[in-house]
Amino acid sequence: MTVSSHTKGLLITFVAVLILSPDALLVRLIHCDIWTLLFWRCLLTAIVMSLFLLLHYRSRFLYSFYATGRIGLLLALDITFGSLLFIHSLKQTTAANALIILAAAPIVSSFLSWVFLREAVPLRTKVAIFTCFGGILLIFSNSLENGLFLGDLMALGATLMWGANIVIIRRGKDVNMIPANVLGNLSVVLVVLLLGAQPFAVTTAEASLLLLLGGVILPISFALITISPRYLKAPEVSLILLLETVLGPIWVWLILGEVPHSRTLIAGFLILGTLLLHTSFSLRKAEPLT
Repeated sequence: MTVSSHTKGLLITFVAVLILSPDALLVRLIHCDIWTLLFWRCLLTAIVMSLFLLLHYRSRFLYSFYATGRIGLLLALDITFGSLLFIHSLKQTTAANALIILAAAPIVSSFLSWVFLREAVPLRTKVAIFTCFGGILLIFSNSLENGLFLGDLMALGATLMWGANIVIIRRGKDVNMIPANVLGNLSVVLVVLLLGAQPFAVTTAEASLLLLLGGVILPISFALITISPRYLKAPEVSLILLLETVLGPIWVWLILGEVPHSRTLIAGFLILGTLLLHTSFSLRKAEPLT
């Protein structure tokens, strides 16, 4: 059976999200300072991704970085700021809040893809995007009452970076952008070293969690997410990634007992239902990707 490019993109993105979903839980379980966490998270991700690239390109390994060009440098910068903001948000607000605020990413990617890539956004995607945005408003209304606004604001900043990330990858779809992801993670490593990271001040338990996070979960999921915009339009990729906003808090609730606020739960169900309906319609339509 022949699998269409659209279906392939859906499968790649769904697998990526499932692998990535314990990210917030592991960040909460790792108790070292935030700079040290970012150091190991990003360094291990960069190392594993580099090994993938080395096995794939061999003698053309270094050229693969050069081939990303200015788009690659822009993507690396976007990843640097996005990583810093996202981890800060997880430390200053609830996991549910931070992840559900990421639901605004499709709005950013849709707008930017329309402006810079001239990609038409289907009506069903527009409806799904603004439905999800309603869930974001529920989260912020609760945060103002509970002193979580700063953390939520950082999550929103990470969301802007994430939305732009998908569009940048889509813009450079003819080139493998995984090398740019490596550069972005290495940039974070340099920044946090200057800010006081203490790489060797971690316990054995923390080291194991960091190895799982940075050595397995992040490089595999980010590599798949970097590939998926070759097959799907940016807004649709962002929309599928919303699945993490539901799965992430579930992991935190099961392991740490952090129960989301009722408004957060309503927003989560709204987003998940919207995602399922949108994906169902997308599979039927399977629009050609240009």
